[in-house]
Amino acid sequence: MVGTVADQRGEVPSTASPTAAPDPSDWVEAFVSCGSNLGDRSAHLSGALAALKAHHGMRVTATSSVYRTAPVDHLDQPDFLNAVIRLATVLPPLTLLRVLQHIETRHGRQRSTRWGPRTLDLDLLLHGRTRCDTGELILPHPRMTQRAFVLVPLCELAPDLRHPGTGLSMRQHLQQLSPRQVVQRIGPLRAPPIPGEFS
Repeated sequence: MVGTVADQRGEVPSTASPTAAPDPSDWVEAFVSCGSNLGDRSAHLSGALAALKAHHGMRVTATSSVYRTAPVDHLDQPDFLNAVIRLATVLPPLTLLRVLQHIETRHGRQRSTRWGPRTLDLDLLLHGRTRCDTGELILPHPRMTQRAFVLVPLCELAPDLRHPGTGLSMRQHLQQLSPRQVVQRIGPLRAPPIPGEFS
């Protein structure tokens, strides 16, 4: 299997040394979608942001507002809170994916029902201009252009960003969506510091 395997404690080690600065050319822009509709939804999103900020293989460069959205596909569940986080990272896509999955697990994520309720859902939307389908990871995220809860916060950060597959901007993709996908802005996404989260 390609990528970094979790150690015996279930932790994903970083590929970047906290004392050695990566070459500037190694940093890649990535976007992560965050969602929660179980438990303390705001706390789960804030905790995810804090964990990403604490990881020395990446830098959080911007965060969208938090939005309340109705569920899609599996409708019989609570409303979600959603946001998008922009990163600069030296981690390759599969390693970043495993970091995101590790954070989900620490927040009690259960994968019993596809598109079902979840404490925390972290989706890697874009990793630079990478296009791949490994069976474990598809980039760009295959449904990102179909979801207002992704495109609205993403357009808040990068409306003119071009989709690596379609060539359209995120603003153009959002304009193509049905107006029935309603999202409501709640407020800013904030993270309390979590010392040692990935030390």
